[in-house]
Amino acid sequence: MTHRGWPRGRIGWLIGTLVLLAAGVLFGLVMENVWLGLLLAVIISVGWLIAYESWRGRTPRLDDPWDDGAQL
Repeated sequence: MTHRGWPRGRIGWLIGTLVLLAAGVLFGLVMENVWLGLLLAVIISVGWLIAYESWRGRTPRLDDPWDDGAQL
């Protein structure tokens, strides 16, 4: 089964990304350096993507209280 088309749940991420980019440009205009604003917006957008995908969570009840993150 191949999945075609736009993946479900990506509209929220796309809107958030566009808002972050617009806020970055606005911040850059206020600080008189649009490139700095765009750079910050891109960095924050990557964090937004990671947080959004984590929030959507495709693996519920994955919490392991005995895993302290030190194992590979």
